[in-house]
Amino acid sequence: MSDLDRIDRQILEALQANGRLTVAELAEKVSLSQSPCWRRVQMLEQAGFILGYHAQLNRKQLGLSVHGFVSLKMKDHSLATAAAFERAVVALAGAISCQNLSGGYDYQIELVAGDHDAFAKLVREIRAFPGVADVYTSFTLQEIKTGGALPVHG
Repeated sequence: MSDLDRIDRQILEALQANGRLTVAELAEKVSLSQSPCWRRVQMLEQAGFILGYHAQLNRKQLGLSVHGFVSLKMKDHSLATAAAFERAVVALAGAISCQNLSGGYDYQIELVAGDHDAFAKLVREIRAFPGVADVYTSFTLQEIKTGGALPVHG
């Protein structure tokens, strides 16, 4: 990240806040003309700093009112078991993120579902995934911060 200058950081901050900015709007925000601004955006994309542009959807409007986390321990930690488990998680509709953790649990999966019955069905599916030994589920009571921006200032 040390290769980024102040303008690159400003571009990344602006695009995180609004990925729909036109090149003209972005160039104005970072005090560049359009061509150099566009070249910098392309360079940031090619260098892997920008992975894509996405719409942030309202899960409740989509009927996904239940949100929670499943923390789990694995029976064993072989590479084959981990790979099979991770493939199953990637294919699971309703799983919106999954992290391999240090500490008391091996993985944490973030889930959304239309109701508690649908959430329970997802948890039952997860219990049957390769290598799963113990599952702990918690529900979100209130979302305080979601979709946070990454800090890009030096």
